[in-house]
Amino acid sequence: MEVPGYNSPMISAPWLAPQAVARAAQVLDSFERLLGRPLIPRQDSPEADARSLFEAPFPVLAHGTQADPLLDYGNRAALALWEMDWPRFTATPSRLTAEPDSRAAREKILHAAAERGYVAHYSGVRVSATGRRFRVEELILWRVADGGGLAAGLAAAFPRWEFLQS
Repeated sequence: MEVPGYNSPMISAPWLAPQAVARAAQVLDSFERLLGRPLIPRQDSPEADARSLFEAPFPVLAHGTQADPLLDYGNRAALALWEMDWPRFTATPSRLTAEPDSRAAREKILHAAAERGYVAHYSGVRVSATGRRFRVEELILWRVADGGGLAAGLAAAFPRWEFLQS
């Protein structure tokens, strides 16, 4: 699966930058703490975990805690599905992953995950940067915490998606 901008000489492996490795660790550690199982098999180093998470065959994405949260992590599958490269993806407000008429339902599920720790088995319609619509299925949304346990955003992963007719 080709990721736009992935082979750019200036952005060869942005997911291995120290900030991205730390974010991947937060995403993985939070998932395991909340759900009692690893999202992916863990490796022997944070960098190896970051590479494994980036290369996972299912989309994983996360956003921060801003008032209008920005996406701050997307693995290869997420970048391809949303049709963005790393710099564009990580500068995108999270709300723009859904169409305007789907944003209220999206906000409701985000709020539930933030309050409960996680929500599983969610399905909903999302939209790529080019307007391509798709339904996500069996999505797990979980609260991400930093090393001190403070809220650091939300993350999502889902094993299935289906493109919809326009």
